[in-house]
Amino acid sequence: MQPELIADYACVVGENPLWHPVEQRLYWTDIDTKRLFWYEPETGMHQALNIGRKVGGFTIQADGALLLFMDRGTVQIWRAEGTGDRGQKGTGNREQGTEGKREEGREGIIIEEIPEERESRFNDVIADPAGRVFCGTMSTPAQQGSLYRLDTDGTITRVLEDIACSNGMGFSRDRRTMYYTDSERYAIYAFDYDAKTGALSNRRIFAQNPESEGLPDGMTVDAEGCLWSARWDGSCLVRYTPEGKEMQRVAFPVKKVSSIVFGGPDYEDIYVTTAGGDKKETDGAEAGSLYRLQMGIHGVPEFPSRIRL
Repeated sequence: MQPELIADYACVVGENPLWHPVEQRLYWTDIDTKRLFWYEPETGMHQALNIGRKVGGFTIQADGALLLFMDRGTVQIWRAEGTGDRGQKGTGNREQGTEGKREEGREGIIIEEIPEERESRFNDVIADPAGRVFCGTMSTPAQQGSLYRLDTDGTITRVLEDIACSNGMGFSRDRRTMYYTDSERYAIYAFDYDAKTGALSNRRIFAQNPESEGLPDGMTVDAEGCLWSARWDGSCLVRYTPEGKEMQRVAFPVKKVSSIVFGGPDYEDIYVTTAGGDKKETDGAEAGSLYRLQMGIHGVPEFPSRIRL
């Protein structure tokens, strides 16, 4: 299976692809360059927007707004309004997209900052079936990362600490298990998940890989309950059975495969972000690109967040 190159914005840390079911667009970020992108499959158009701050992850609210998880622990509602020129139709080349004006889109701040995370940032996030958001933060020289739960009333609670590199998350099809990645421990964990309260318990290892195979990064779960994990410095996606057994690998022509999501009208399109656009000479000529796969495998919609101001 040959991945299809959709757009090459030379992302330094391309991350967090997420399908917007109302707009029928894919959104993704480049954390280090503070940009947010969209791609519209129906027209082939795509565009880059300058957010002005690092966005480590985001969810889509039930009303269609984006909920951005940023540096310093900031959580902000954002809408794509006044984005300037519409993106141009592209065939994978960076020059065929357009760079939007700086886009504030500021509608409401849920959390101005988390004091303990002033030197850190959010990294990967996911909405749960109730509309809460689990959101991880990066480690700094002074402290390890954490996993927080943002409840629908805007209350935030730390649920895990001593995390080396908080990363991809997903839910089993029966909604009884939550998967969680700690990249620098090369581990994907499984937790018992209580949908009524959002509580996590009974942590155990779902899958673990040797350092030589790269870091497990972003993830998603398909309609068969199989887990897909991107491999940073591993040049591939890995698909696991619901029991944690590796069943398939898809190779990419770049080193840093960072995250994955299903999208399209029937959730049959697999979108994959990559990183290393500032190091194309070592990470691959197409490093930092967005790719698409069409493998005849169905995904499921991600849950919307329902965080209130």
